[in-house]
Amino acid sequence: MGDYAIEADDLRRTYRSRAGWLRPRRTETEAVRGVSFAVGRGELFGLLGPNGAGKTTTIKMLNTLLIPTGGTARVCGFDVVDDTREVRRRIGYVFGGDRGLYDRLSALDNLRYFAELYGVAPREQKRRIAELLELVKLTGRERERVEGYSRGMRQRLHIARGLLHSPEVLFLDEPSIGVDPVAARELRRTVADLAAAGTTVVLTTHYMAEADELCDRIAVIADGRIQALGTPAELRHHADGRRVVEVEAYGVPDAAMTAVSKLPGVRETAVEARGALQLLTVQSDAAVDVQADVLRELAGIRIGRVTSREPTLEDAYVAIVNGTGA
Repeated sequence: MGDYAIEADDLRRTYRSRAGWLRPRRTETEAVRGVSFAVGRGELFGLLGPNGAGKTTTIKMLNTLLIPTGGTARVCGFDVVDDTREVRRRIGYVFGGDRGLYDRLSALDNLRYFAELYGVAPREQKRRIAELLELVKLTGRERERVEGYSRGMRQRLHIARGLLHSPEVLFLDEPSIGVDPVAARELRRTVADLAAAGTTVVLTTHYMAEADELCDRIAVIADGRIQALGTPAELRHHADGRRVVEVEAYGVPDAAMTAVSKLPGVRETAVEARGALQLLTVQSDAAVDVQADVLRELAGIRIGRVTSREPTLEDAYVAIVNGTGA
């Protein structure tokens, strides 16, 4: 094996479900449709994609929670199906949300309990738990009950739990979901520290900024397939030769959106609701100035700020997911 922590080759996963009672119909859903990539040791690798793209299914196949329908995967050189126990000894798994901690116990008691569960040698437990509390910045708060913790503190405790047995590879599945911006920043710092210490980290997220800030390389997954793979700088090239116009508006009708998307030079349109306000983002060929045309299509609609800017990684991501990137 090369110097890879993870090798995935043509991974596939199909879900079979039955619908109907009298005449049950069997339906098959392809969640992952032939995904291949390799992650180097000590790399911080991002799996980025919209909800339902196949990120979590891919992670669950790599960490032995789901058996692939097709293809193979190896973690630290061990096959995820044939060598399940060897793989599990070498990985940690942290998922977003609040599940998996005992609210009525302190952080310290939680970590002591899981250290026993993960088979951490008793003489190492004290030192290991102290190290991890330091890493996730919970030293001084470890004797408080977890029920009094904020979402961000809980999430950092989750990471500590996932690291108790010193895994070589840590899977972080949407770690900052539902966490406030300040806590998310602390989480990102923790993840960066981990990777700097040599742990291989695989992070799934649909927050582009998070992937951009943290990851050495990113695989963009949509519709169960990898649509693009590279460093954040390489992925930015998918929006090369474009300009972006952003318009704040109140109540953009669908007809106006359709008209804007059909304007000459327009490559991509997106609308994001921000309370009563909508943010309309229009990507166009850099050679075509579409701003005046866009505003003409929005005539009669109340408009706020209008800006024209260079594309970001977020814009490149939209182009990749929509299959229109360079």
